[in-house]
Amino acid sequence: MPNATSRMAANWSGKWALVTGASAGIGVALAEELASGGTKLVLTARRKDRLEELARKLTAAHKVYAEVLPADLADSNAPEKIFAFTREKGIEIELLINNAGFGQYGEFHAIEKQRLLDMVQVNCHSVVHLTRLYLPEMIARRRGDILMLASTASFQAVPYISTYAATKAFDLLFAEGLAEEMKPYGIRVCALCPGSTESEFHVVSGQEKFRRRTETAKKVAHTGLQALAAGKSYVISGLGNYLGAHGERLIPRRFVTKIAAGMFKPRTQ
Repeated sequence: MPNATSRMAANWSGKWALVTGASAGIGVALAEELASGGTKLVLTARRKDRLEELARKLTAAHKVYAEVLPADLADSNAPEKIFAFTREKGIEIELLINNAGFGQYGEFHAIEKQRLLDMVQVNCHSVVHLTRLYLPEMIARRRGDILMLASTASFQAVPYISTYAATKAFDLLFAEGLAEEMKPYGIRVCALCPGSTESEFHVVSGQEKFRRRTETAKKVAHTGLQALAAGKSYVISGLGNYLGAHGERLIPRRFVTKIAAGMFKPRTQ
């Protein structure tokens, strides 16, 4: 008998989903949950070996199709490359998951310029680009779904990860606005806002020492897909994260930023 996870994922059974950033963390968890419900997958990320390993695993376990396309979304041409790949194969993407993203911890002026620009490219530009490429086909079919990875950092400024928090605020507001726009067309859009999650994010961003109260990637992925299926425009994963994100609205913004600065300020030796 199918469990609750596979029943929920069956919303997209037999349909094609595109998952960016599918080689690790929440991206893998999203692919695994969708595959368990019979969703066919296009998996894209930078690391071809990891994508191929995941595709083999999902195909063997769930008997689903899984196409692999290595692509680096820091390259402004990557969204067009991904779109051309699916068109050439005659794949209709019914579920677009803009999961790829990264952060960087440290004082803004000390972070490499290209690293910051690549962050904006991956976290914002590619999200808009891919969404604009796939949305017209969804509108024409009068069906489709889009899940965007935002963050609990979307709800306030966070010194020392200032650029990352700003990009995630963009993702949240973009998703919420688009969700309302797309209602007349029967298309659901949702922003998933996780807090600290078991993934490579903290290592890549240089924030390992700030990791606390982590949720599993599996739990976060399920929360996002469940909210999307329910027609929510955003969801915060975890009760503590929800209370924290909304509780700070009761405090003046400058104090919230000051508290965050105290938590994240680099400690000198």
